[in-house]
Amino acid sequence: MAVTIHHSAIVDEGAQIGDGSRVWHFAHICAGARIGKGCSFGQNVFVGNDVTIGNNVKVQNNVSIYDAVHLQDDVFCGPSMVFTNVYNPRSAVARKNEYRKTIVRRGVTLGANCTIVCGVTIGEHAFVAAGAVVNRDVKPYALMAGVPARQIGWVSRHGERLQLPLSGDGEAVCPATGESYRLQGGQCFEQGKA
Repeated sequence: MAVTIHHSAIVDEGAQIGDGSRVWHFAHICAGARIGKGCSFGQNVFVGNDVTIGNNVKVQNNVSIYDAVHLQDDVFCGPSMVFTNVYNPRSAVARKNEYRKTIVRRGVTLGANCTIVCGVTIGEHAFVAAGAVVNRDVKPYALMAGVPARQIGWVSRHGERLQLPLSGDGEAVCPATGESYRLQGGQCFEQGKA
């Protein structure tokens, strides 16, 4: 399946884009970007040079993915959400050698207008609510909200709220899929179909 690139988009020579991916209006993909299959980049998206993006990643309008940001498979970036790569930027101080790596694991949702402060890892299938500001690592399956973001619950791989306490132990079933989850030692694990 061919890559679709809108005539107004700029894809620099050397960028690698997987089969079936789509690049829409006024997007810019830099030469060093490495992008998997079946991805979608909405209007006004920017992808830097030192960026890796897995398969089936959806990046909505007005998102900039700067150097040192790495997205695994099945990540969703909501409209106008923000990544950073310098922790303490100053216009008069060059800090390109101080970029902090941000890793977004498989299946994560980053809601509209949320901000991801550089240097964090967001665990697989976590869900960051719209407008949240993430400034520390996020556990797998965690539901994060607020400024700064704090954990308010757990979500299934399907994106449904799980009836689990924030800490301790417990078991829950995804209401959409029937998959079961266990909370043990402050970590949530998928156990399969109940």
